[in-house]
Amino acid sequence: MRRLFFALWPPRETAAALHRWATEAQGASGGRVTRVGTIHLTLAFLGDTGEGVLPLLKALKVKGEKHLLPIDQARYWKQSNIVWVGPEETPIQLKVLAENLQAVLKENAFAFDKRPFAAHATLIRNARAPERLPPLPRTRWPVEECVLVESVPAGKGRDYTVLARYALT
Repeated sequence: MRRLFFALWPPRETAAALHRWATEAQGASGGRVTRVGTIHLTLAFLGDTGEGVLPLLKALKVKGEKHLLPIDQARYWKQSNIVWVGPEETPIQLKVLAENLQAVLKENAFAFDKRPFAAHATLIRNARAPERLPPLPRTRWPVEECVLVESVPAGKGRDYTVLARYALT
């Protein structure tokens, strides 16, 4: 079994800026900062998936438009004890990408987490409610592709390996 999900991956400089911000925010929230190389925005979580379906997943036709993902809010979610960042308003291109991906997964009978899509990148886990978070960095997250990722245990966290890339138009 392989633990799989579809995601957006930020450029290195964006991930580095978000990681620096999370390290600073950790002073107010405690918790464990997401490693710079694992910062992502999940589009669809498939969970444990049989090895045999990997070729089918890699062959999926994922449709979406290139766009810019604004990172203009940071929040704490009490129900999951995380600090996350994301857009105040999800870009229509991102909504459509997530909807198209979920539709193609349903059409091909793939099981996935059906919770409503919430555009966010988790930056701190096991956090407590901060009194105040530092100002967000001015950074750009151009979205030009989505990726199929495998998640494997690694020490106290997880490592991610990109298995397939789907270019957006």
